[in-house]
Amino acid sequence: MKPSSGGLVILDCDGVLFDSFEANVAFYDAVLARLGEPLLDEEGRHHAHRMATPQIMEWLFADRPDRIVEAKEVAYATDYTPFLSKLTPVPELFETLGWLRAHYRTAMATNRGATIPELVSHFELGPHFEMVVGIRDVPRPKPAPDMLVHCLETLGVHVDDAVYVGDSPGDRAAARAAGMRFVAVGDSVDHPTRITELRELPEILPGLREGPLPSR
Repeated sequence: MKPSSGGLVILDCDGVLFDSFEANVAFYDAVLARLGEPLLDEEGRHHAHRMATPQIMEWLFADRPDRIVEAKEVAYATDYTPFLSKLTPVPELFETLGWLRAHYRTAMATNRGATIPELVSHFELGPHFEMVVGIRDVPRPKPAPDMLVHCLETLGVHVDDAVYVGDSPGDRAAARAAGMRFVAVGDSVDHPTRITELRELPEILPGLREGPLPSR
């Protein structure tokens, strides 16, 4: 993807734009406390960072399906604002977003739902993205490709002119299912195209046009 080519860079949120592990864990612990349930264990803390709210509630209460609806309702009713202070922007986040916005079309695709407006407003992310897609905008969360396909269709971009940047196996699976190039951030997902931090992305984007498309 060459700068100013009209290519689309779609970014995940948690783990790519922000270190949000502690914020997400604290949020779901608060939800569980309201439900009178034990706080997250180590496996639950891991899932809290990766799963959408419906997914983690279905996982947490898989053996008590009668509680799933209530758990989702309590999560949706819990204000995320107090936890925004626990979100840490990655190094050079806004400088990198500014560069991307100047050279490419940009979008965000995240498994967040009700918390998106608060996050976008608090960190003034709106000017950096043409569109922001969450789980309330599509039928299925990642690892389904629905969010990425929605971005392509809404913005009128061909899949060959787009790349998804994420940090989890679910992000990689969503990109593969959409037939889209993928860039991995960090070491939580195995992928040949990898960066350590988001600020490295401008260095590798120009070479992605020549790379192979993922298997469909």
